[in-house]
Amino acid sequence: MIISPQAAKYTPARDILEVANIGDAVKPANFPKHIVRFRNDRWAPSVGLNDLSDAQWINHFGRFAPMEGSLSEPLALRYHGHQFRVYNPEIGDGRGFLFAQMRDHLGRLMDLGTKGSGQTPYSRFGDGRLTLKGGVREILATEMLEAMGVQTSKTFSLIETGEALERNDEPSPTRAAVLVRLSHSHIRIGSFQRAATLEDEALLRALTNYALTKLYGATPGENPAAQLLSLVVERTADLAASYMIAGFVHGVLNSDNINITGESFDYGPWRFTPFWEPGFTAAYFDHQGLYAFARQAEAIHWDVAQLALSLRPLSETEPLVDALNRFPDLYADAMRRRFCWRLGIAEGTAEQTATLMESAVRGMIETRVPIDRFYFDWRGGALRNAEAEQLYAGPEWAAFLEQIASFANPAATEHPYWSSASTCSMHIDEVEAIWSAIDKEDDWSVLERKVEAIRFMGEAHRLVPLVA
Repeated sequence: MIISPQAAKYTPARDILEVANIGDAVKPANFPKHIVRFRNDRWAPSVGLNDLSDAQWINHFGRFAPMEGSLSEPLALRYHGHQFRVYNPEIGDGRGFLFAQMRDHLGRLMDLGTKGSGQTPYSRFGDGRLTLKGGVREILATEMLEAMGVQTSKTFSLIETGEALERNDEPSPTRAAVLVRLSHSHIRIGSFQRAATLEDEALLRALTNYALTKLYGATPGENPAAQLLSLVVERTADLAASYMIAGFVHGVLNSDNINITGESFDYGPWRFTPFWEPGFTAAYFDHQGLYAFARQAEAIHWDVAQLALSLRPLSETEPLVDALNRFPDLYADAMRRRFCWRLGIAEGTAEQTATLMESAVRGMIETRVPIDRFYFDWRGGALRNAEAEQLYAGPEWAAFLEQIASFANPAATEHPYWSSASTCSMHIDEVEAIWSAIDKEDDWSVLERKVEAIRFMGEAHRLVPLVA
């Protein structure tokens, strides 16, 4: 289900403190400047923070003065993780922390976490900072993914800090920023891996109970570990499918980057692939294509298997294996459901829908019709633009054209977005153009217009409910 924000009163929480040894109290960096560059006016009302003045906003999200009733000091969370399938016990929040917790309009426990807020015990040799470009990219990623129906963290705030950073992978010195994200938890698979590696069964039980009761709203049953794993399998299978249908490549699907709630977060080298290219990668350092476009489900399933291994001290093996083995079928179900949702058509039988989707993917691969163009042209199950007929005239599309006829849903195109001249996309050339306008001319209007256009597209997609 796609969650849309609704106004709520500010309801602070600090439930994370119930889990002992989950993090280290830290101090935020003292920045020389604070320039508000982005306030998420769409999601701030959902946690009752839309009425803050700019001065109050800076005080909390630039200087990190504690939120009333929430955490008295930030926590740098402790976790381990497999990074490109190499286990690393020396990680944790290295340039961020959990700043505050609160309830949203649905009563869900939400975190405000940071990126670029300074050094922590886990910074190693890093400066604990975030480039302004990295912050802008995170805005673009989260806004686009939300519009595409992906369960994602929300970029809540971006404040430029006046520091000049040295980086090896982009022109330096470069501008700095501190980002705050609104997320349904920052507990990761890597949090459980750390507890298992340290043989801290008490922590493992506490994490399991926290995830079940605080994040999933579930009552622990006879086997809480298997119960939790089953829920995570469901959420992450849907996450993997949502990436594919959106044409999104996360880039670093390490086990420390997989949220226990199945919510997508932490965007670094991400890209949207223009075409259905199975081997398309986002990270320049992903030399083996481990996290390539078509391998993302495999990668996420592998990460969830590490959660299963971590939960082994709390459960017999068989229930964990049974839960883990549900992933492929759940992923296939989610692919069909999300394909129909983005296309704006009703699902047929599983066989009919799978056949239609296979025909569409085959057509996109063989003719290199862009992913976004295909969904835009065929929204509602009928070709809406006569000028595009030639794109689909070849034999590669014959099967799709025959099958799509029975899926028509004209009501899905009633939003004015579907009468636009072209689709709203987010490919690397546009990302770079938006950054260039900011970097060279300090022109933020290009970013502002793009966010507005993305949200307009999101409204159009939400005409058809997505029920997960």
